[in-house]
Amino acid sequence: MQAPELDRHTLLSSPSGRHPAGTPWAALAGRPVLDLAHPMRRGMPQSPNHPPYRMALERRHGDMVRPDGGSAANELIVTGGHVGTHVDALAHVSQDGLLHGGRDAAALASHQGFSDLGIDTFPPYLGRAVLLDVARAHGVTVLPAGYEITPDDLDRAAAGLAIGAGEVILIGTGWSRRWHEHDAFVGQRDGTPAPAKGARWLAAHTPAAVGAETIAFECIPAGRGHAVLPAHRVLLVEHGVHIVETMNLAPLLDTGAREMLLVLNPCP
Repeated sequence: MQAPELDRHTLLSSPSGRHPAGTPWAALAGRPVLDLAHPMRRGMPQSPNHPPYRMALERRHGDMVRPDGGSAANELIVTGGHVGTHVDALAHVSQDGLLHGGRDAAALASHQGFSDLGIDTFPPYLGRAVLLDVARAHGVTVLPAGYEITPDDLDRAAAGLAIGAGEVILIGTGWSRRWHEHDAFVGQRDGTPAPAKGARWLAAHTPAAVGAETIAFECIPAGRGHAVLPAHRVLLVEHGVHIVETMNLAPLLDTGAREMLLVLNPCP
């Protein structure tokens, strides 16, 4: 039984080393490798609905010294599962007591986690991802707080780009550029940009997962806070599409790339 999320997300555009011409890796030679996860640290922005990340040195060097003079430090980490860059498993959200596929949420849950639909049921993803840079489509680097991304916005950002079933769709809002503005990033007062009705546009492409830069994959209007999760209902419950949240897409947006090889590595 596993918790319903994972973290660590890496864009892999090129492995190091030499590869014979004609091999799959040859096409990636010389390409950049970008980590799309924010570093975990105390006090980082996070959803107010989840326990925060805490790390402390439980034992410091010198607290215990071995006869030969050696010593070791040991850390204690306590965190909610939906903190930092992570993927929502299908067990994360229910509607009227039911999970994806009409499964009874209460029947699958125990103090040990979920007996099904946890992140252990999401296999590591290695494949094509497309980036729909909605901010660039509007001629800005960061979308306004509370902006609702519409199907028309997604059509504009996807113009000329093929999207295959079972791939990953990333939504660029520029919001990760505000990571160091704690209160603004969380959006409790001014809101955050994300798809609302656009969630059905995304689901219609049957992706393996969708990802974005905000804490919740939801359009949060000013003053509303993290109150309701309609995009989660559409994607997770109705269509079985995993959601990657709090991605650090700023370095990727700066490259102008629209497609890439993406590695999503589960940490159940």
